[in-house]
Amino acid sequence: MATIKPFRAYRPKKGLEAQIAALPYDVYNREEACTVVKGKPLSFLNIDRAETQFDASVGTYDDVVYQKAHDLLWEMIGRGDFVQEEKPVYYLYELTMNGRVQTGIVACASVEDYQNQIIKKHENTRADKELDRIRHVETCKAQTGPIFLAYRANNILREIILRTKNGEALYDFTTEDGIRHCVWVIDNDSDIAAIQNTFAQIGQIYIADGHHRCASAVKVGLRRREQNPAYTGAEEFNYFLSVLFADEELMIMDYNRVVKDLNNLSKAAFLEGIEKVFDIVEKGEKCRKPAKKGQVAMFFDSIWYLLDVKEAYQSDDPVEGLDVAVLQKYILSPLLGIEDPKTDKRIDFVGGIRGMEELERRVNTDAKVAFAMYPTSIDELFHVADANMLMPPKSTWFEPKLRSGLFIHSI
Repeated sequence: MATIKPFRAYRPKKGLEAQIAALPYDVYNREEACTVVKGKPLSFLNIDRAETQFDASVGTYDDVVYQKAHDLLWEMIGRGDFVQEEKPVYYLYELTMNGRVQTGIVACASVEDYQNQIIKKHENTRADKELDRIRHVETCKAQTGPIFLAYRANNILREIILRTKNGEALYDFTTEDGIRHCVWVIDNDSDIAAIQNTFAQIGQIYIADGHHRCASAVKVGLRRREQNPAYTGAEEFNYFLSVLFADEELMIMDYNRVVKDLNNLSKAAFLEGIEKVFDIVEKGEKCRKPAKKGQVAMFFDSIWYLLDVKEAYQSDDPVEGLDVAVLQKYILSPLLGIEDPKTDKRIDFVGGIRGMEELERRVNTDAKVAFAMYPTSIDELFHVADANMLMPPKSTWFEPKLRSGLFIHSI
């Protein structure tokens, strides 16, 4: 069963939270990160992407970059920009986007549970991306970006969350993108025990987002175990920073595809190939979103189409039945020649947060065809993970994004 424990977070001094909180490190490239941190000396992105503190002659993954991240973090802690709780506690972290609210429990999850597949994944990770965060965590001696976990809703946890939110929030601020962020501290001993005991009866926790951060934190913990053969399991390096959301709280947005050419197919041949697997209905120039599972909206040659997969090509398999898998198997691979969407430069992925108009813009500028997907559901994610299977790349897009810098877990 799951071990989800309270911890003594380093968190922003009251009044500095809005200046410190930053979007995750991996939503920016280096140039974008450098622009974002200008004039924002307290932004946590300075620490998460410490290459922003150097000119272009210093590589993103140079040793001095990781050391700079360490120095900036512990300088801020030393001068009181961050404070630490007196005892292990849980926190609630509420995010509100466009009137929609989701609330998670901030805690530390167990390396052991990840190894034993109590914490389940649905994506593969890349060694190079893991290595970056491994070095960041090891050098900083802290986990700075929370892993986004999900669990099936529970009445006891729901009651504690609702009751806690009736009290005064520790933080309440709105970021430039219009997302409201609120934080409460759960320091009541009976609530702490109830949360820990309730999770101890939950058999499955799921990684929703942050597979690379999670894998990296686990590998750092395992290295520390090797370096400390007398470890007891209680050491902080045996746990990693997480925010856990009930499935009923979460919204997965569409993760769409644009392709730069037709793989030398004529328009007629391309549409004919699609018609073998999908029923095609031409919808005209107005944006069309898919309305249900099994339906894809396609923008091609200035026209929107709705594609409905024929019954013969539908599947009950947890992975093969995903809309993104159907698109890959019957259009992207055989027609457009995209065998590996992770590495093929002819395909790009557009998060649903950017809207359907972005797909039109791309087709009108640097792409030939766009596919708008019906969002993968949280139940589909759970089914894939429960079957110990992996989703195709770029299957899920979660919004809003958790901010870094609100909670630091020292290891």
